[in-house]
Amino acid sequence: MICRFRSALFHSVSAGVPLLNDHDPPEHGGRLRQAAARFGIPLARWLDLSTGINPRAWPVPALPASAWGRLPEAEDGLESEAARYYGAPDPLPLAGSQAAIQALPTMRAPCRVGVPRVGYREHAYAWRRAGHRVIELADSDPGHWLDEGPERLDCLVVINPNNPTGHCWPVATLLDWHARLAARGGWLIVDEAFMDATPAASLTPYAGRPGLILLRSLGKFFGLAGARVGFLFAEPALQATLNAWLGPWTLTGPSRLIARQAFADTAWQRCTRASLALDATRLAALLRRHGLAPTGGTALFQWVLIADAARIDAALAQQGILVRRFERPASLRFGLPGEERDWQRLSAALGSAVHS
Repeated sequence: MICRFRSALFHSVSAGVPLLNDHDPPEHGGRLRQAAARFGIPLARWLDLSTGINPRAWPVPALPASAWGRLPEAEDGLESEAARYYGAPDPLPLAGSQAAIQALPTMRAPCRVGVPRVGYREHAYAWRRAGHRVIELADSDPGHWLDEGPERLDCLVVINPNNPTGHCWPVATLLDWHARLAARGGWLIVDEAFMDATPAASLTPYAGRPGLILLRSLGKFFGLAGARVGFLFAEPALQATLNAWLGPWTLTGPSRLIARQAFADTAWQRCTRASLALDATRLAALLRRHGLAPTGGTALFQWVLIADAARIDAALAQQGILVRRFERPASLRFGLPGEERDWQRLSAALGSAVHS
């Protein structure tokens, strides 16, 4: 049965369906303190390549004292600057796109939701926790799951480009999936956290269509993950409901100020897109020279399918280099080194880790 949007944000889960699933909360990259304790290496000696965050972040200027001493104000120009940057009206600011990932599943009655089998695990975790039936899909066209029948999906989550595979679906394909879902009240949720380096592949020009929900993040491309700034684009009624639940002051004043200035810095954005493309090519070539040919990737990371991922992960960690390891499938994700000395350090570490 197709699930319908509920006006109340939170709903009661049907009898017999637990609110929390039996899966552990997903792990993430960037757990540097945990790695330091495990391997006995001081924090300052680590090279963290586990997150896919731009190591050459947008340069944050000194902030005025007023940014800390006043409550945030929505009239500060952030929304208009974000709308210009994304090329879509009415962006809804969030404390990172994670806020929407957790809230959206509570805005529908329990239904069937398709999520990538290999991808950012918070999506599946959030939908399961809210009582939905999650169907994990291979990284291939889910078209038959959208057709008529008892097993069809009501919502589909797409990570575009995918984290960690790097797969990027064409705009026309995504619009076709959206049309088929929206025709019966379904949702297409597209997580574009890694889209900024390739903006032509974004769905933001189509933002506002019923049933199309887009998530964007300041953290990856701008290298400002600590600011916790994200945005949601959706139809007005859905945005209004989510905004009412979020309440006032979703973003801190300093985060709003930093985000607004970063969006306005078009020269930095142009240079960064060009440099990231070169660095991505360099990282892929470096990994290939050490027998770790990337299976996929984006401008901010490379993904390597390899059976002995656990051994290589541990060998790199013993040298103070943290990468992101996945168990299913066995694979490693390498973020970009920043300084030249970091590139040289990674090359040397790979030489001993891969061939030991």
